[in-house]
Amino acid sequence: MKELIGFALAFGIGAACRWLDIPVPAPPRVVGALLVVAITVGFLATEYVLSL
Repeated sequence: MKELIGFALAFGIGAACRWLDIPVPAPPRVVGALLVVAITVGFLATEYVLSL
């Protein structure tokens, strides 16, 4: 459930930034975006392993 809320929030912020012409608070290059994804997956995996 946390993941769905996170995705909805991320897409909502991205859409609002695009609609209002506000600079997106994310890396402008694909490599930077992949780094953010990798960090997020790492946090989710760690949370899962620690909850076992």
